[in-house]
Amino acid sequence: MKEKDKFDFNGFHKKCIILNTVTKMDVRLIDKDGNAVLQLVNHTIPAVLQNFDNEFLNINNTLRKNLSINYYYFINSYGLEYIAAGLWKNSSFYGFILIGPFLSSIPTIDFISDIISTNKLPVSERKQLQQFYKSLSVIGSNDSNSIGELLVNLCTYNHIDSQLITSEILIQQQNKAQRKTTIAESNDIIEFRYHYEKKLMNAITKGDKEEIARISKETNSVLNLSDRIPESPIRSAKNLLLVLNTLCRFAAEKGGIHPIHIHNVSEKFALLIERAPNLPHFKKLGVVMIHEYCDVVNQFSTQNYSPIVKKAVNYIELNLEESLTLKEISAIIHVNPSHLSRKFKNETKMNMIDYINQKRVEEAKLYLQRGNSSITEIAFMVGFNDLNYFSRVFKKFTSLTPSQYIKSEND
Repeated sequence: MKEKDKFDFNGFHKKCIILNTVTKMDVRLIDKDGNAVLQLVNHTIPAVLQNFDNEFLNINNTLRKNLSINYYYFINSYGLEYIAAGLWKNSSFYGFILIGPFLSSIPTIDFISDIISTNKLPVSERKQLQQFYKSLSVIGSNDSNSIGELLVNLCTYNHIDSQLITSEILIQQQNKAQRKTTIAESNDIIEFRYHYEKKLMNAITKGDKEEIARISKETNSVLNLSDRIPESPIRSAKNLLLVLNTLCRFAAEKGGIHPIHIHNVSEKFALLIERAPNLPHFKKLGVVMIHEYCDVVNQFSTQNYSPIVKKAVNYIELNLEESLTLKEISAIIHVNPSHLSRKFKNETKMNMIDYINQKRVEEAKLYLQRGNSSITEIAFMVGFNDLNYFSRVFKKFTSLTPSQYIKSEND
């Protein structure tokens, strides 16, 4: 390649870093062969959604065929939205900058169901997918157009390093009496915070929203500390919420929640905390986060189960679409089938087959409500290999056949 035709990606590295910092969205710098030169990723896309290599090549081909002033807005089969603009020099195409994924509307349960159904994804991935999609930025059409125009302009000109000019820093002076008062107030606040922090964590461990409501009422807000640091209230609020997220993780784990469920919730809120724009939003986010950890505890807690039953329940929850028999599960968790059967029935008040079938029926309801898949397809999606058996099981738990259930939802 001739020297004049070489493309310098270094300046675009800095532009990508600025984009990532300002938008809080993933930014990638891709060369004309579809290779990633730089990837600034704030979160990990679930494995079932990853197929970037082909997408990079498709984006390259699309941008190469159009003018340098064009940007490419696209949505993949998983409903993930992206914007890309090409890197051009002397009418030659050298790659592109990609920003996303993001969404143009808030992801609903129906949206997730459609993604799973359309792409034939494992139904056991539902919770992880819900957490992932909820963590994405939601961008309106005006904002996406602005991002597209910004990308085109960033890709057109070389990067120029800026120089910071600051005003003089004014330091407020405190006398000895003021400092003494400030220290005393800080000690009281810290003791107050840790007292209610323990009460809050105990409530999350039990999934007790009523207790959390009482605690919030007593304290007015468990997230007031950020207001007391006027120099950097946003950063202070972020730090406190990140700490709260960690404490909620520990409380949920103590409440008997599998690490996979905890990780999904924690990662989602870590991203939402970084993207929160103001103090009122932080306070609302803190309340939502606490309640969501309670929901996870109430839905997935195995706190009162013995170790072998915990393992069996967790395996069932995470592999609902797979073959699940007492013999297979017993072999996987290394326990005698008869012993597991007795323990499982004693602790869950259900035999294992009924427990598995009940979970599968609950999942099937979501797809039957949508009406986008046939009853046969739904039966296979949730782990039934026989349509007649699925219908019998469904009626056992709902008193309706799948067809009757669909009709009742539509009436």
